[in-house]
Amino acid sequence: MKRYISSLFLILASTLILSASKPIRILVVTGGHGYKTEQFNAMLASFSPKITYQVEEFPAAFNMFLPENRDKYDVLVFYHMWQKITDEQARVFEECIRNGKPVVALHHSICAFDSWPGYWDIIGGKYFHAVTTFKGKEYQPCTYIHDLHFNVKVVNPKHPVTKGVADFGIFDETYKGYYVEEGVTPLLTTDEPSSTPLIGWAKQYGKSKIVVLQSGHDAPTFENQNFRKLLKQAIIWVK
Repeated sequence: MKRYISSLFLILASTLILSASKPIRILVVTGGHGYKTEQFNAMLASFSPKITYQVEEFPAAFNMFLPENRDKYDVLVFYHMWQKITDEQARVFEECIRNGKPVVALHHSICAFDSWPGYWDIIGGKYFHAVTTFKGKEYQPCTYIHDLHFNVKVVNPKHPVTKGVADFGIFDETYKGYYVEEGVTPLLTTDEPSSTPLIGWAKQYGKSKIVVLQSGHDAPTFENQNFRKLLKQAIIWVK
């Protein structure tokens, strides 16, 4: 009996070790907005071997939300600004995330799917391109400014996403006037006047953790070590 228990313990321990050594597989979803591909991919590659990645572009990326493809990745990273979506694509997309595929959404991803409020509920935010009434409030078109130096303040340095990150400066694009869902967990703020104050948050959607980082426009941000740390820790935490 003791031999059996010892063998079982070794099997369980080996399983845990192997599981811990497996990298987190992220599926980066792009499309609808250009970006500095080489520098963006260099940022993702810097997370190896803890995190590996593959990139899929809309509209082909819709296939990755199908049930038969969901085992091919662990975390979704949104870096898209796609607009067109059918009712069936929206149903499968929402089901995929509600049933357990977590999301880290970056920058212009909050500008996507202007005609699908379900997406706004998933990520807990929306940049509006036109006057829009949502949940009883009218929003004016949002604004943006390229290439600004501004300060990022860490709201809760004990949160797993922000742990070890102090307030820092960044050179990026700001958005102002976007919707943020009530009840999200604030992670990052800024006092830059051309920005909505809350620029990073976490929330739950169904079985999935969601993190949104508004920054991420261009190469200076991809190379910012604080942003890299936030993104890496966000991916690990949602998993």
